[in-house]
Amino acid sequence: MCFTAPFDPNSYSNAHEVIVTDVHLSLTTDFVQKILLGSVRHTCRVETDGADKLVLDTKNLVIESATVDGVAATFSLGESHACYGAPLSIPLRAGLKAGDIVEVEIKYRTIEGGCLAAQWLEPSQTVGKQHPYLFTQCQPIYARTLAPLPDSPFIKLKYTAEIKCPSHLRALMSAVPVEETIAGNVKTCKFTQQISIPSYLIALAVGNIEGRRVGPRSTVWSEPEVVEAAAWEFADTELFVKTGEEILTPYVWGVYDLLVLPASFPYGGMENPCLTFVTPSLLAGDRSLVDVVAHEIAHSWMGNLVTSASWEHFWLNEGFTMFVERRIVSRLHGEPARHFSALLGVKALQESVDHYEQNGTPEYTRLVQDLKNVDPDDAFSSVPYEKGYHLLHYLEGILGGIDVFDGFLKNHVETFSHKSITSFQFKDNLYAYFEKTYGQEKVDILNTVDWDTWFYTPGMPPVKNEFDETLANACKTLANRWTEFARSNATEHTFSASDITSFSTNQTNVFLETLQTAAGIEKFSVQVLDAMDSVYNLTKVRNCEIRSRWQELNLACGREEIFPEVVDLITTMGRMKYVRPLYRAMRKCSPAGEKLARETFSKHKGFYHPICTAMVEKDLA
Repeated sequence: MCFTAPFDPNSYSNAHEVIVTDVHLSLTTDFVQKILLGSVRHTCRVETDGADKLVLDTKNLVIESATVDGVAATFSLGESHACYGAPLSIPLRAGLKAGDIVEVEIKYRTIEGGCLAAQWLEPSQTVGKQHPYLFTQCQPIYARTLAPLPDSPFIKLKYTAEIKCPSHLRALMSAVPVEETIAGNVKTCKFTQQISIPSYLIALAVGNIEGRRVGPRSTVWSEPEVVEAAAWEFADTELFVKTGEEILTPYVWGVYDLLVLPASFPYGGMENPCLTFVTPSLLAGDRSLVDVVAHEIAHSWMGNLVTSASWEHFWLNEGFTMFVERRIVSRLHGEPARHFSALLGVKALQESVDHYEQNGTPEYTRLVQDLKNVDPDDAFSSVPYEKGYHLLHYLEGILGGIDVFDGFLKNHVETFSHKSITSFQFKDNLYAYFEKTYGQEKVDILNTVDWDTWFYTPGMPPVKNEFDETLANACKTLANRWTEFARSNATEHTFSASDITSFSTNQTNVFLETLQTAAGIEKFSVQVLDAMDSVYNLTKVRNCEIRSRWQELNLACGREEIFPEVVDLITTMGRMKYVRPLYRAMRKCSPAGEKLARETFSKHKGFYHPICTAMVEKDLA
């Protein structure tokens, strides 16, 4: 039995008794041993009379000493859980009362290979090939491998930091830079984050990093070799931030910077406050993939200000963020663009539902999860994003449309900013807002919603939302023409490159996804795929979204000629959105594909972030 916090099944923290309010990190980066060493100081507020200990989350840390209010203290590590690590318990002085303040400092170090939040890159793994690189990814429960912390989204804390790194490198964090000093070959960088955040949003990057200003509150950072391209790609960042402010409330974080990470970063983006981490796969050269930034900016309100109380309610972060992202897209590109984006999400959601059903874990397709004794990463998929979006889109429709629902979105942020909430608090506030603003009529409408089915029933949403398919029709028409051509066994065709010249990236994706759905019923021959490639030159496309979907289509049809291109993508771009589906698809393609998938992963395992490595290992198990 794993005894965890009463407010979060994935944390040991006793924040209901003693809560950490402020954290100071003092760390040195050791690129030789690939460890962080130093101390963390916690300022704690006693919540209940008689509280006698502070319990923190840890995993794979070497705890060297602890003090309480400057006095040496004993400490103990509890039994270690494979996923959650071990609770660190530090006794406090007797006679504490609610409201008392206690300061606890812990000296510690990480261990090489044990800090699952961190990826240490060799120079050869960077663009410049000259300097090492470090970056962290703490979501969902990896902050405990970075420092002894209350590692739960339920607890929000402010933090400051002092990071020592080689003088020729630069450190950045999810905080505002305060000061940089150099002594000898050591650079000391100081940071402050004075808005309370959950521990999973603490982030650090150290490398050969340069910045370019792209707006009044934004700098784009990356390795020098790509900084100009990155700055060009994200030149419209301020427009996204302003649009988010128009829909919701003023942006409170001061700066909104972007850091383009090396290729092994496992996500499209990570919404670290003040410093969004993004994948270099977004550098398409035509700004066609920058809507990911709209998503991460939306997190500035949904997730970072209003946070899910535990990973069981993760959809409150991602479903709301998808909804705001698409509202930003609607403001900038029109309502059909929002609906088209939602249509793309339907396929992603269906794929996740199918994957979990095939794996015998359909419970992970519920909106509200039960994660007791579960790794939250196992439940990570498009479900909280897209099923959560579907619920909000459905509510918007039945309650009166965009103008009516935008008022609720703003109220949601104003009510819950700087708090962590559950799905039930969201629901209660939804009722309260519409009753106060519009009266009993809206309450009666809300009473028709099957909340239990939405929250707890696995599978696709209980209500099928209707979306405007204007932008999708041309893609589907072209896909149907190819399907008919394939069935005809004809050798001559009338297709030309101009068929897709006017398509956006998303339209090309829908074209390919429609073909993939058709291939699930009747596979296309190698000859048909060769013809398609000769017309559209899809194998040579550099846009990773199009490239990955084209490769998935080929693998679904058993076209082994695509193997070298698949291997090239999954060994040069570590984003899990591409890596995991392509490894799975290659494995299913043929016995040769399965053999190649295992050999490729074994050979290139060191390239991937530890989170990605763990997930692909499960996919190939």
